[in-house]
Amino acid sequence: MLETVYEAQLPVGENLIIYKNRITGSKPVGRIAIVSGIHGDELEGQYVCYEMIRRLEEHPEYLRGTVDIYPQMNPLGIDMARRNIPKMEMDLNRIFPGNAQGTVMERAAAAVVEDITGADVCIDLHASDMYVREIPQVRVSAEFARQLLPFAKLLNADMIWLNATATVHESTLAHSMNMLGVPTLVMEMGLGLRITRVYGDQVVDGIFYLMREMGLWDGPVGPVREPVISSDGEVEFIRAEHAGIFLPSIAHRHYLHKDEKIGDIVDVLTGKVVQEIVARKGGMVFTLREYPFVYEGSLIARILEQDTQE
Repeated sequence: MLETVYEAQLPVGENLIIYKNRITGSKPVGRIAIVSGIHGDELEGQYVCYEMIRRLEEHPEYLRGTVDIYPQMNPLGIDMARRNIPKMEMDLNRIFPGNAQGTVMERAAAAVVEDITGADVCIDLHASDMYVREIPQVRVSAEFARQLLPFAKLLNADMIWLNATATVHESTLAHSMNMLGVPTLVMEMGLGLRITRVYGDQVVDGIFYLMREMGLWDGPVGPVREPVISSDGEVEFIRAEHAGIFLPSIAHRHYLHKDEKIGDIVDVLTGKVVQEIVARKGGMVFTLREYPFVYEGSLIARILEQDTQE
């Protein structure tokens, strides 16, 4: 059932409306909230929301609890494929938990927080930007790791990144909900302005597995993969030392050996390689540059350091 979480009239004569789709099962045994579209240029979660609703409506007899799906938390950004709230140039994920007496978007954030409060778990879906591609990963603040890790391990992610900086910021939805006692996990995957269906299907499978473990779903589920668990100290950031075009030599989610080549940065004017990029340590490439143009300091890859290849 479609419900309005927040509505406000904008100065341009349009309405800002945040909807949710509430799907209720046969027994009141719990509630899960699935959030997407906080950043308007992150579209991977749109497919996850669609596929969740499609599967739930295909087999309503298996649903026991309540599923709340919030596909477009930043509808103005989604409409224009903009990360921030258009015209206001504000990052919605920096104004939680909001303020019921504040600006339009502060009130919107407060309404969302109030609506999610009481859920047994919340999944906050994100994508990367248009420059780098991410494998499906759960990002968990170390502050809430003990509470969140049991949930994170069930989500069919390739990796759990502990203490990932973006999840620690106190004004994010995830941090605000965790502070209010709702276990909230940030799922990052794919590429900005794109939909990678294989990643989306993987994440949906994980959410249904989690729902079964919570007693919200009685239907069949597939096995989930065992995620690699990291911390910030084990993640190596590879950055460009020269401007040019990045030409990768490896695939995403590749397991590197020490001194293995990651790729070249080339100068298209001179036809020369200006930087050969090699791994200082072995490990798994979980972030890889997708957009070929780079400048000095541009992120090329993130590597989860490991001693041996799996």
